[in-house]
Amino acid sequence: MTEIYVIRHVQAEGNLYRHMQGHWDGDVTARGVQQMERLAARFRDVPFDAVYSSDLRRARFTALAFTRGRDVPLYTDRRLREINIGPWEGLPFADAIWETPALFDAFLHDPEHFYLEGAETFHDVQKRAVEALRDIAQANPGRTVAITTHGITIRCMLTAVLGIPLSDTETVPLFSNTGVAHLRYEDGRFTVLAINDASHLDEAERAIPRDSAALRDVRIDPGRDRDRYIACYADAWRTAHGDLTGFDGDAYWLAALEHLRDDPESVRFVYNGEDFAGLLDLDTRRSAHADVGWITLLYLTPEFRGRGLGVQLLGRAVVKYRRLGRRVLRLQAAEDNAAAISFYRKYGFTALSWTAGSHGRVWLMEKDLRGIAHVDV
Repeated sequence: MTEIYVIRHVQAEGNLYRHMQGHWDGDVTARGVQQMERLAARFRDVPFDAVYSSDLRRARFTALAFTRGRDVPLYTDRRLREINIGPWEGLPFADAIWETPALFDAFLHDPEHFYLEGAETFHDVQKRAVEALRDIAQANPGRTVAITTHGITIRCMLTAVLGIPLSDTETVPLFSNTGVAHLRYEDGRFTVLAINDASHLDEAERAIPRDSAALRDVRIDPGRDRDRYIACYADAWRTAHGDLTGFDGDAYWLAALEHLRDDPESVRFVYNGEDFAGLLDLDTRRSAHADVGWITLLYLTPEFRGRGLGVQLLGRAVVKYRRLGRRVLRLQAAEDNAAAISFYRKYGFTALSWTAGSHGRVWLMEKDLRGIAHVDV
């Protein structure tokens, strides 16, 4: 009899930033590190003989829970990867929802019929995942193994093993990050003993994000959007400094036009559905020679603040600059803007230095874009 534990990966950037992941190989998050540690503590006394993992870094990092400090071999297998979602790879959820709502609904609720040109189907994933599961089981008779993989991959595996439709999300829900399925393999048959067991996490960590306020992008129109851009910058300035002393809206708008000329995707408005929600302005030319990326402005309208949405804008900057090969991400934040300072520290920024501004000190802050799991795991 073979004991098999199938585990969804720790929280990764796609989960945090609300981006489609698939084969996109983003980093893990600080919460993901904590989840890995709790997973390791839970299984500390289980004598694993082998660990198998998807070759994507979020799954390989999760495998550390079973290999670190143990003489246990780790094997990577591309068949354990998440679904390849083709043109949706790395795309914000809300962009996919807005542009192709019926298709995205099928992705969530009708996987039997989901088809996106350039992407895998759920049946494609099911075929390769079940093949990998069976090969692993047959190669390890009488042993205990762990498999670290991905949410849709696990659903495809388990629905096949249980003989139920892919759309049966009540029996096989989307797993929490580090949720565990426990299987046994004997006489050529699998028995499922547990599904999405995340007892090593607290209730908040077990929850799957359901916030309907996923933000979509709209490219700025230089001929139409000047006043809205300046209004956003003025509100951000007032929030940081208390008044508009020293604010020059025209100068900031001219700088934004330069950013757009350098990169048409560098300045964008964000919406929640039809509702205007904020602005992200990136200066992709500044310090490019030093592999540095700059955020000029990250802004949410007052009604969208305090809802945990700012990280979605930050995620866009991280994804953009990592694709450009930048090493670090920088920005400036007024010392009096305690909420902004706290937000940036929470998501990995450290203060490098300060300069004196018209309203007090302004901090230069930096985030390492190499990430947590950039080491070979």
